[in-house]
Amino acid sequence: MCRIVSGIDSLQQHIDTLRSTPEVYRPPRCPRCGHGGLWHHGCYFRKADRRLETLDECLNPIPIPRYLCSSCRHSCSRLPECIPPRRWYSWLLQQQVLQSLLSFYSLHGSSAALGLCRRTVRRWWNWLSSNTTTFEFFLRSRYPECGRTSDWQSFWRTCLSVMPLSGIMAWLDHDGVAVP
Repeated sequence: MCRIVSGIDSLQQHIDTLRSTPEVYRPPRCPRCGHGGLWHHGCYFRKADRRLETLDECLNPIPIPRYLCSSCRHSCSRLPECIPPRRWYSWLLQQQVLQSLLSFYSLHGSSAALGLCRRTVRRWWNWLSSNTTTFEFFLRSRYPECGRTSDWQSFWRTCLSVMPLSGIMAWLDHDGVAVP
């Protein structure tokens, strides 16, 4: 099942979509048993707005809709494209870090420039390098211009010039690849 709903690029757009057309988030079938017609089962709240601005403009907490399967009684939820699953920071910040590392900045330089812990930057870099083979398999078939690169770093430079990291991860999630 796709856990990421494509095309929702900002937290404000997510909130507006939940108010106007919440059915966009409803999965077509249960990810566990495959039964269709999931019920809306409330929502849970997640901290996703990590901007360093005043609290008046903060959108936290962000509601994430939940759905319940009438057959197996398991619940599931779907996230907008702008919120990464199981990650603290936004896709946009992760993309900035990865692009700085792909531009031959050091771990120390990237972490200092973006105000992040070096350990976090290293973890994201290791995650990208260890999952590149799987990601390349799916992305090269979808985006042929990415197939004309010589190494994994130039592959990611090309991919990130074609579309944002959030869009790349949404496509991979749609193809059934586990993304963070």
